[in-house]
Amino acid sequence: MRSDHLAVSVIGLGSMGSALASVLLEQGYETTVWNRSAHKAQSLVDRGARLAATPAEAVAASPLIIACVLDYEALHTVLDPVARLLAGKVLVNLTSGSPEQAHQTIAWARSHSADYLDGAIMTTPPGVGSPEMMFLYSGSAAAFEAHRPTLAALGDPLYLGADPGLASLYDAALLGLMWSTMTGWLHGTALVGADQTPATAFTPVAIRWLTTVAGFLTTYAPQVDAGRYPGDDATVDVQIAAIDHLLHAATSRGIDNALPLLLKSAMERAKAAGHGSDSYASVIEVLKNPAVGQ
Repeated sequence: MRSDHLAVSVIGLGSMGSALASVLLEQGYETTVWNRSAHKAQSLVDRGARLAATPAEAVAASPLIIACVLDYEALHTVLDPVARLLAGKVLVNLTSGSPEQAHQTIAWARSHSADYLDGAIMTTPPGVGSPEMMFLYSGSAAAFEAHRPTLAALGDPLYLGADPGLASLYDAALLGLMWSTMTGWLHGTALVGADQTPATAFTPVAIRWLTTVAGFLTTYAPQVDAGRYPGDDATVDVQIAAIDHLLHAATSRGIDNALPLLLKSAMERAKAAGHGSDSYASVIEVLKNPAVGQ
């Protein structure tokens, strides 16, 4: 083990927790693990991890505790009985949950004299350990800075701010972006596939297009912040006309149009609210207030 690294305890050895512990071991960290089903730890123990018999033993073993369990209920089931042992330690909670749960948990941690970071893992287990994969953190700035090297072993650590709910909020927003993007890609893949174009041929072109779309986001972000949407590129009116071509092509090929119809509805509501000659970024006004444009 590397003596220049702090010891770390990992609580929860599902697919993600096991990946976290595995990477810490690979990086030479003195790693203690605990899981309700102890047999899940065997491969880690075979590689040098220390198996804690109880959550209390896991918490006592290290100044840094990383928890990655099913949900916040499971987190408290495990840690509430041993909360007194968290005094003076740092708890990094990588359990998925809501911003509200993060706020409650930081108050709980502080009541037991522990420092707290809430986190979100923006990758699947195989991506853990890659410096290209984002891990989002919010909560104690001091805890983040003190343990940045350890957190960096897991992936690129991005500190979002002192508000503990920010990591969960970004997580939800980014997952929404992912699902929307992937479903849009799948719709497009189904559309071109109806004319015998394979997904493997369409996807490189789609990825190149997404690079262009990323430029649109950079252009539109200041407009959203300012609440002003100059229509000096493609207006909402132009987008409404363009999406009709997608709807026609998909209908002609028997492709489900639920997604583009939803998008067109949002555009038409923006137009009804007076944003027809504004940029597409103005659609955010109907997303922020569903009554607008009705």
